[in-house]
Amino acid sequence: MSRRTRATAAALAACGLLTLAACGEDGDSDRGDRNEVSAKLADPDGKTIGTVEIEEDDGATQMSIRVNGLDAGYHGFHVHTTGKCEADSAAPDDPAKTGDFLSAGGHLNPDDSAHGAHLGDLPALLVKPDGTATLEFTGPFTLDDLRDADGSAVMIHAGPDNYANVPERYAPEGPDEDTTKTGDAGDRIACAVIDAG
Repeated sequence: MSRRTRATAAALAACGLLTLAACGEDGDSDRGDRNEVSAKLADPDGKTIGTVEIEEDDGATQMSIRVNGLDAGYHGFHVHTTGKCEADSAAPDDPAKTGDFLSAGGHLNPDDSAHGAHLGDLPALLVKPDGTATLEFTGPFTLDDLRDADGSAVMIHAGPDNYANVPERYAPEGPDEDTTKTGDAGDRIACAVIDAG
């Protein structure tokens, strides 16, 4: 191959690579609206114990959680209605009831579903013996659902969530109101604010 032929081939190859690179850039810019939210999970003392990252791309919402310093075992994990993570606060629907992160309200539940089918009911968070946990999943909500007028909160509870799955042999009249609202997941031990849009 002559020097001139090699130079021409190199020039054509470079043009081809530039064209592919340009196609890649155009492809990335056409991926749809990408929205991302990142928030810190904190305990009632304000200590950061982990992070929540939420990314919406072309209608799919991916959620990623990383925590440390929690008790081993399963923990209830939810999105709550209000973007307020205040320690020793009053519940919005019952100001006489106070406790950690009650300011976040109940589970995100715009269509008034039974517990287990709330929009804010998420997979259980399994904490390993070393106190760490990682969870990634596709959520049933959009970022607009989370970033409404008063925002929302991502919550970790002290105990496991039974998703109101109580067999009749244990409760012949069905689960009680606390179970149907919260799944008996116990105290709120970590919270992250998702700000309004």
